[in-house]
Amino acid sequence: MNNANDIFLAGLIGRGIARSRTPEMHMAEATAQHMRSVYRILDVDLLPAGQQDIKDIVHAAEMTGFNGLNVTYPFKMEVMALLDELSPNAAAVGSVNTIVFRNGKRIGHNTDLWGFAESFRRNMPDAPLETVLLIGAGGAGVAVAHALADCGVRHLMIFDLDPARAAQLASLVQANRADLTVEPVATIGEAVSLELSGLVNASPVGMAKSPGTPFPLPLLRSGMWVADIVYFPLETELLAAAAKRGCRVLPGSGMAVFQAVRAFELFTGRHADPVRMKAAFDAFDMIPRATADA
Repeated sequence: MNNANDIFLAGLIGRGIARSRTPEMHMAEATAQHMRSVYRILDVDLLPAGQQDIKDIVHAAEMTGFNGLNVTYPFKMEVMALLDELSPNAAAVGSVNTIVFRNGKRIGHNTDLWGFAESFRRNMPDAPLETVLLIGAGGAGVAVAHALADCGVRHLMIFDLDPARAAQLASLVQANRADLTVEPVATIGEAVSLELSGLVNASPVGMAKSPGTPFPLPLLRSGMWVADIVYFPLETELLAAAAKRGCRVLPGSGMAVFQAVRAFELFTGRHADPVRMKAAFDAFDMIPRATADA
């Protein structure tokens, strides 16, 4: 007979996430650890109109006995009002992508920060970090901004279509990382007027449901590195153009895998194997589309 510690039940809340690879990563790791697992995609875009309230979704998951929930675009900030506690890093960055249900409490964590930082350290160990542009100051952007600071960026510029949000994030990062120069920019052109070492897209532009590129492609230079947190599609228009221009590129797959590794550990209290979870991520493309879209 299985005990409660052998059962893993979780889900992912977001919009436009039907092709997310997160369920496969978590369930493959649970299986490897001899756990029974169910991981559900809770795509708000696909729910009936009367069932799209995130407050109700979180409550239903908790009452159903979920270990926890992952949270993605556009709910990483909104969900914070529904929680009882925040981990230190979630409180510092003001964004939650993982909720753990434990002892009658909802505890919010942010695994995006470590996920991006770990991916960057492993795949861009010698990347220049003098001046970096971050595009997007939303729930993912706040984590990526702090991760870039932890990775050693010296001058961080932040652009968002909402200038107030960019300014707010710049102030937050500056307060948390006093040794870093952080400033919002009103236009991408303002940032490009300096010689950028690299840029990161932390906006939803480039996702399957939001095609396009957030950065003017003619402004790419071969000496820059370019990172994207979007991973469906795995090669965004921005990354494809950057690679063609000769830029070093970092796809969103690394952040997706490492944030999932940390989330699994929070959900289950067990160490996760990043190699196994990466293999599950990569194997997703081998799943027949009719099954993958289910």
